[in-house]
Amino acid sequence: MVMCGCITMKAYVQVSLDSAREKEVLEKLQSLPEVIDVHILFGEWDMIAKIDLPNPEELGSFVIDKIRSLPGVKLTSTMVIAK
Repeated sequence: MVMCGCITMKAYVQVSLDSAREKEVLEKLQSLPEVIDVHILFGEWDMIAKIDLPNPEELGSFVIDKIRSLPGVKLTSTMVIAK
């Protein structure tokens, strides 16, 4: 979790993966300090992560550079938390 004493932006990121990559991607996401929580799912999406970042620009960079770049990640969908 980002700890700066300021207002932060939280979001859920749904992740679609190539087959048999769940454990590998789960472990990688769990190691990132911006990831508050992450779970493997059954259904249309394979995984969901709750993330915390300071602003929209860093949120976008994080999703592109840290999540979409992981081997096995096919698709993401980001939902910013309103309240």
